[in-house]
Amino acid sequence: MPASKKTIRRSLLITSATLLTVSLGAPAFADTDDASPTASPTSSPSATPPANMSSLGGERLGRPGNQVDLGTGAPVLPPDITARSWIVADAESGDVLAAHNAHWRLPPASTLKMLFADTVLPKFPRSTSHKVTPAELAGIGAGSSVVGIKENQTYTVHDLWLGVFLKSGNDAVHVLSAMNGGIPETVQDMQAHADDLQALDTHVVSPDGYDARGQVSSAYDLTLFARSGLQKKDFREYCSTVRAAFPGATTGKTAGNKKGTSARASAEIRNTNRLLSGDSDITPYQGIAGVKNGNTTNAGATFTGVAERGGKVLLVTVMNPEKKEHNEVYKEAAQLLDWGFQAADKVQPVGELVAPKGVDTTAQPGANASDGSSPGTGSGTGTAHTSTKPVAASTAAAKGGSSGIGIALGLTGGFLALLAAGVFLVNRRWPLPDLMRRRR
Repeated sequence: MPASKKTIRRSLLITSATLLTVSLGAPAFADTDDASPTASPTSSPSATPPANMSSLGGERLGRPGNQVDLGTGAPVLPPDITARSWIVADAESGDVLAAHNAHWRLPPASTLKMLFADTVLPKFPRSTSHKVTPAELAGIGAGSSVVGIKENQTYTVHDLWLGVFLKSGNDAVHVLSAMNGGIPETVQDMQAHADDLQALDTHVVSPDGYDARGQVSSAYDLTLFARSGLQKKDFREYCSTVRAAFPGATTGKTAGNKKGTSARASAEIRNTNRLLSGDSDITPYQGIAGVKNGNTTNAGATFTGVAERGGKVLLVTVMNPEKKEHNEVYKEAAQLLDWGFQAADKVQPVGELVAPKGVDTTAQPGANASDGSSPGTGSGTGTAHTSTKPVAASTAAAKGGSSGIGIALGLTGGFLALLAAGVFLVNRRWPLPDLMRRRR
């Protein structure tokens, strides 16, 4: 080989090795999570899906590209969806109406907080108070979204979950993780729960979804997390709350108070899910009821939502739109939801959302109906409740939040109970509560 060619080849090898080293050593990037991405990620997954993806839930879900089976009169898919991965599914039956690279393993951003909440929320009663230590706020990634938790201040578990769901607060996640035994134990618990849900595309590294090497999920798995979490009454309340008062720092003694009680300020926080709360260029989506948004450098914008219209309850997940316009992830999610409501009875499913491990899919509706709570879902009782009475839609407001255009937390149709033994009873109809817009 001539010397010149050897030199060129050696230079290319050195350049390739250098680039690989830089790539492997790249730090985690900012976790903005405020859902208004306008710039392209500086480090993002390949735009080409892998040749081999999981086929869990149906062989077609493992294929790249759009997967849909249009029947007579069914509308075509929206032509301008640019997300690298997305899925539209019937929340009750689990039928996947359409999908695009559903099992592509991508960084999830803060949509991973759905798994965090589904795992940790049942462990602590909402009224539990906790004084935050400086160590609990250490290690939060640079640029993280935070709700503004202060060290040496006391918060209730209810306050902390509002911080997680409304402001995607990584500080709230770290405090709740500390209460759960620490970050490593929480990551382990989340991974075990993901495995139980058969969310096999998911590898958990950080509980808050902050970019971390090897942390991935998929549109399919994120939809499983939402579907599981929405069985829990408190999860439904938090993810549908539009605004709430969040405690600030203690400001000193209250004037005129003989006992010298310290005063504590509070500030309003607003849900960063723009299909729920709206924005300058987007209106709240009719029938929306949550659930979680995310945005990091590696993940781009991600979103999982649930909405109800005309008796149909749909779940949608959108991951990393290539189009980087303001609120693009919500605009694409809204288009897919619109399509799903129009097409729901005119398409053949291309797959299904699988049930968790140990599921009894033969149970019949009626007996032992549950309010959707899992063991200890904020009640601290450790048992599943059996009430079928609707929970007032004003619950969030009574607890310091406003459900606004969120859900009236009641039950309809058949029931899916998460029993104390951890076994789901899956019935024909899935018991997401009536989703009703409440105008103020």
